[in-house]
Amino acid sequence: MTIRNRFVVVFLMAVASLVVRQSARAWGCKGHQVVALIAESNLTPHAREMAMQILAASPVSPELRRNCGDSGLDVFADSSTWADDERSVDRGTAGWHFVDIPLGVSDGEISKYCPPTSGCVTSAIAAELATLRNPNASAKGRADALRYVIHFMGDLHQPLHTTTNNDLGGNCLPVAFDGHDPEEANAESGSYRPNLHSVWDTGLIERFSQGESPQQLAEKLEDEFKSKIPAWQSEPVDVNAWVWRSHQVAQQIVYGRLPVAVSVEVPQDVKSCSADNRVSDRLFKLHEQLGDEYDASADVAIQEQLAKAGVRLAEVLNSIWP
Repeated sequence: MTIRNRFVVVFLMAVASLVVRQSARAWGCKGHQVVALIAESNLTPHAREMAMQILAASPVSPELRRNCGDSGLDVFADSSTWADDERSVDRGTAGWHFVDIPLGVSDGEISKYCPPTSGCVTSAIAAELATLRNPNASAKGRADALRYVIHFMGDLHQPLHTTTNNDLGGNCLPVAFDGHDPEEANAESGSYRPNLHSVWDTGLIERFSQGESPQQLAEKLEDEFKSKIPAWQSEPVDVNAWVWRSHQVAQQIVYGRLPVAVSVEVPQDVKSCSADNRVSDRLFKLHEQLGDEYDASADVAIQEQLAKAGVRLAEVLNSIWP
């Protein structure tokens, strides 16, 4: 292979890796909007007033392409998907949306899995909360920080944004879902659709919400979990603890309830689904077919994670503006 051809191959693999990781949009549009709407209904009057003032002082640029389109929601809920849009402009924020704790790990320091060069969801939340608390921060800095916090609190409650098995948080695990068998989407990167991550991001939510609007789903979840909400509100604000609980959901439900057991991989620094001896091709051979039993367990877990995310987001903001 010539030097030029080798360069082209490396470049294409890098692009493919970026495409795979960029496709990981925790909860999709509806999920993030639901989290924000639940949070809004649990904000103190002061916290709500401050949040709205901050967002109004520095609106989202009209030039930014909004992948979720015109949501028709208020500025707080509409801000919930901004960080995914901004990631396409500022590629350096891509690593802020997740933390890759290996499957099989149950406790320890999260900082071990948070690269100092790229950051992760816990370090990003800490940094943005510091900006929100800084009275000398610019209007844009505070508004962007709030938009990031709204989004990242949703991200950390998506179990596959806190867990990986050398599969980019399930992006490299092909699954049959809702009558669709997995097909290779990109031979160079080894990506397949549907995959476990996309099913948890959007597939299951869209199916169990049955056309409900984000507002309708948010109200339903608040009613469904109203007996648990006071206990969640009494918890101390502890982002690291919440990440570990989300990771437990991944181990027990996301991977633990799969029809075909998945072996725990020896952790590697995986950048695409073609890495780790083409992990996606190996996992494709498991022929994972998500059926009714799996879907039922996943639906319950997702609904509780969305509700928790909204309540905890409100608690984070209420702690800043009681």
